[in-house]
Amino acid sequence: MNAEAANNWRETNQRYLSVALAVVRSELEQHAARSQDAPDAEKQHRTVQTEQALLETAAAMSVPPAIETLCAVFGLSPFERDLLLLCAGMELDSTFPSVCAAAQGDPSRAYPSFSLALAALPDPHWNAITPDAPLRHWRLIEVGAGSALATSPLRIDERILHYIAGVPYLDERLVGMVEPLRILEYPDLVPSHQTLAERLALAWQQEGARSTLPVVQLCGGEASGKREIALAACATLGLDLNVIFANFIPTIPAELDALSRLCEREAALGMSALLLDCDDVNMSDAARGIAITQLVERTNSPLIITSREPLRTRERSMIVIDVGKPTSGEQRDIWESVLGSTTSGLNGNVDALVSQYNLSARTIRDACAEVTGGASTCDTQTPIDPDGLGVVLWDACRTQARPRMSDLAQRIEPAATWDDIVLPEPERQILREIAVHVRERAKVYEDWGFAARGGSGLGISALFAGASGTGKTMAAEVLANELR
Repeated sequence: MNAEAANNWRETNQRYLSVALAVVRSELEQHAARSQDAPDAEKQHRTVQTEQALLETAAAMSVPPAIETLCAVFGLSPFERDLLLLCAGMELDSTFPSVCAAAQGDPSRAYPSFSLALAALPDPHWNAITPDAPLRHWRLIEVGAGSALATSPLRIDERILHYIAGVPYLDERLVGMVEPLRILEYPDLVPSHQTLAERLALAWQQEGARSTLPVVQLCGGEASGKREIALAACATLGLDLNVIFANFIPTIPAELDALSRLCEREAALGMSALLLDCDDVNMSDAARGIAITQLVERTNSPLIITSREPLRTRERSMIVIDVGKPTSGEQRDIWESVLGSTTSGLNGNVDALVSQYNLSARTIRDACAEVTGGASTCDTQTPIDPDGLGVVLWDACRTQARPRMSDLAQRIEPAATWDDIVLPEPERQILREIAVHVRERAKVYEDWGFAARGGSGLGISALFAGASGTGKTMAAEVLANELR
């Protein structure tokens, strides 16, 4: 809905909710009158008129009112719907406490209860108050302290109250653990990733008739690409996407069960899918691994998992999709798109960047933003030195690609040059040939087509052997300095 349509719906939804509350209030008033052996024909006539107004208001709405959508989503019976409205009336209508007290014949019981609902509302059934019934299973209502279940005070859950009032927001109990992802945060997908997004969306569309959709696992080291794919697939299906990090999942069973129900309820209320981010989780933590598996098994809402390796579950059906970096051609297209006309003056530097750094679309954009100070293109009124820009871009890519390597090895800033190393000429010539191989590999792999003939053996490795002090480390430093 556009902004105007959304405002109109909210106003109409408020009117519908007011009329629906009036219907329930009339039922309570009639019950109070019957309890006092004083039938009120006028009140009965007013109830019929109110119900007619309710039907007319609903017919005028192009989008169903929130309370009716909620009933359809959670399968509430007419009695359960009225009971939920009874609890909502306590928060939205100041007359409800006195009406509840009168209907129960006790001024101290100015609150809703199961016994009141069973006695006053139409089509009552006892199983509506069982823990497995929708009202309590989905925690739409809360049972307060009391001497007996039937007479204990009832209260509507705050998230549900705001929902039926037409005010959407993320459940405050999920804030800090679950975050919404917005499609505007990510530009268009590269073609190879768009194909994977379409595959994910098609898989869920084909399984739409099933009560539980298969879990989709997006595997690989391309973290930003996996999120972009998930967002694009959800946008195709008309779903929002929320993300929760696996490290936030509680390991205590009761807390895990509460989280699972809240996440599934939120997905149903907000028409959203949940992305479980396991990219940085330590799977050697047995308790954490069990909690993740249980959350996956219990959550029946649309669920996407991002991880480096596939996760195993006992019962849920899984669709595993491997996500890699954009192809070399796609990376080159991204560079050219972001850099604009400046690309033509870079004298092959873009090819060198694509050959040396296998970067995600987001990393490429971040590198350009780092160089251009956050501008979306390098085109400016002041001419840019292509050679200088190429060096700066190279350094920016090296910085962007560095973080995980820093966790594995000590970084050495190369300072040695060819003039500093003392080696026989044959060994010096071998080092120069290594540098040429690395510098020209884009031409060999891409222009000459060797990369298309096989994905293995495309790296360049050099083994330096010799006794300590013969210049092995300095030789590596010279090459690093030469190749930047």
